[in-house]
Amino acid sequence: MKPNDIINVSRMRPEKGKYVKPILKGLAFTLKNLFSKPVTLQYPTEKTERSDRWRGLHRLNRDEEGNLLCVACGLCAAICPSRAISIIPYEEEGGTRHPEKFVIDELRCIFCGFCQEVCPKGAISLTKVYDYVDYDRRNFIFDIEKLKNPEVFEFKGK
Repeated sequence: MKPNDIINVSRMRPEKGKYVKPILKGLAFTLKNLFSKPVTLQYPTEKTERSDRWRGLHRLNRDEEGNLLCVACGLCAAICPSRAISIIPYEEEGGTRHPEKFVIDELRCIFCGFCQEVCPKGAISLTKVYDYVDYDRRNFIFDIEKLKNPEVFEFKGK
């Protein structure tokens, strides 16, 4: 061990009286903030605004007639890195396809937005709902009915 490897802590300490200035600066900062307006929001009645790029709960979009835009192509399920989406397609006699079963496990989802980007029909989108809470894990599995309007699951308080 060389003498340069030893750190002498007592030499690094400030001399007597050098601690008063930092303490006064800290007290001045505390007093300045003591009399300023608080920035606290009264959650859940007041919420912060989310940007347009925010990715929250999923929604299955519909056309003007109320029909699902999804054609059950399976691209969203294939590209999902966490395998949170499962689709069972159904094809009618006329050749039109739609999902018989469309399920998203919101607990597995990492909200990457790949499903929204890959959808050729724009059938799936991510909303701004970020505070869905529940006590039962089964309620985080969203089927077609829950995906119609995810805004009803937004936390509103007691």
